Amino acid sequence: MENCTLIADSGSTKTDWILHSGKHGIFEYHTTGINAVRDSEDAMFSVLAEQLMPQLPPATHITQIFFYGAGCIPPFSHKLQQCIARLFPKSHTEVESDLMGAARALCGNSPGIACILGTGSNSCLYDGKHITANVSPLGFILGDEGSGAVLGRHLLGLLLKDMLPTSLKEAFLDQYSLTPTAIIEKVYRQPQPNRFLASLVPFIHSHRHTEGIHRLLTEQFTLFLTRNVAHYGHPEMPLNFTGSIAKIFSEELQETIHAQGFKTGRIIQKPIQELTAFHTTQSPIGE
Repeated sequence: MENCTLIADSGSTKTDWILHSGKHGIFEYHTTGINAVRDSEDAMFSVLAEQLMPQLPPATHITQIFFYGAGCIPPFSHKLQQCIARLFPKSHTEVESDLMGAARALCGNSPGIACILGTGSNSCLYDGKHITANVSPLGFILGDEGSGAVLGRHLLGLLLKDMLPTSLKEAFLDQYSLTPTAIIEKVYRQPQPNRFLASLVPFIHSHRHTEGIHRLLTEQFTLFLTRNVAHYGHPEMPLNFTGSIAKIFSEELQETIHAQGFKTGRIIQKPIQELTAFHTTQSPIGE
């Protein structure tokens, strides 16, 4: 296939890929996630060479590659770009952050506020070309308000301090086959506790209409807005979101946005389709 564009949207656990050919259409692939801060150059090259390359059609000529991912900020993005260049030496390659991917997917070429609510959270003010302001998310201990990891952290605190109904606590411990001791072990002693905490989101979703759980959601979304979005100083701009948390809790999120005097824009779960449209049409999304 000739003159193809390859687009990637990567988190720490999974990467979504789309190969776009004007003649042959769209092909979707998936590989292990790549995080340019976390992963060594050898590890990133291994994912590309051993997982992506075998999936591509034979004799595919890729002219453009656009990679958006977690940890893709200088100088870490440079080593990922070098890995891609080793496999696709004749392709034009751009490596950008997942936040830039969210901004382009949600706003296209137009100014706007773009937000991510997934395992972690982030936000930015975007002028249609560049990110002009970004309140640091700070991670799930100091920040990441409204994220899956922080929702899970607060759920555990409420359950273990008996601030939710006993029946809810018993249902939780039974569903996940956990004890308070096992929870402390997973949070404080095992690696990547943010993933464990985010894995508790399905329980939150199942009980989202319980008073205490609903309050947890609206309080966290309020903190996300007041500690992050409000700093951009543009209350007139609709707020656009991507990420699993934004999508599955869109009802509670929109309720909170309205209560805080903001307007809701677009809410999508994954940006890969919109990024494909952005790079293959170069027209503002939504027009």
